[in-house]
Amino acid sequence: MLSRIQDYLRRAARHQRVVEQVGPFLLTCTPSSDNPFINYAIPAANAAPAAADVAALVAAFRRYERRPRLEFIADLAPGALTALLAAGFEQELTTPLMICTPATLIAQPQPTAVQIIVPATDVELWGMSAAQHMAFGDEPPPPEAAAHARAGLRDGKLALAAQDVATGAIVGGGECSIPLDGLTEVAGIGVLEAYRRRGIAAALTYALTQAAFARGVELPFLMAGAAATARIYQRVGYQEIGTVVHIALPE
Repeated sequence: MLSRIQDYLRRAARHQRVVEQVGPFLLTCTPSSDNPFINYAIPAANAAPAAADVAALVAAFRRYERRPRLEFIADLAPGALTALLAAGFEQELTTPLMICTPATLIAQPQPTAVQIIVPATDVELWGMSAAQHMAFGDEPPPPEAAAHARAGLRDGKLALAAQDVATGAIVGGGECSIPLDGLTEVAGIGVLEAYRRRGIAAALTYALTQAAFARGVELPFLMAGAAATARIYQRVGYQEIGTVVHIALPE
């Protein structure tokens, strides 16, 4: 199962990114953004890179003007982790890798005064992106974020937004990556600070997971960024099966 998920991540990373094979590493780069979570490399399974391989990877990142950074399932490439640490990389964090099945999925109540919608208009799509950006402490996105989100939906992504019923404002959102071979990643679950602790994140996670199953997905998975968010996903029925390591060269 871990290998299936890592293979999926290698394939999905090619969507709207530049990719380059650098020795045992697959480097993925987003030309339009330096966001570290969409600019990273993935080692091959059981990779045991030499110092020259790591140096070549660092040089490739420098060509793209991106910070050398990797994300991968720790148990599948322990040799790569050892080589990267020896080359001066530092571990940023580890995130629980969690999966859900139809048997474990737990329905969530509709949040009070908020409804979960499928964003369709440019206002809704931009609002969803803005809520996600601000929920993670980033600046609001540029106006073209709506077109970018719409392009993703055309390609097969799923997206849902949380809308304040009284004002119509979009206050949260989340998405599923393009399903491939029965897998999809549930990601970007974010809710504006003023609307937290109302069950909105859990409701978004449940609705996205349910929509993924309806589309034929067998194995939705996600990476919880912190213990508090992991508990939210556990309430929806997600269970931890491994760990994803995030490692980067210090700036």
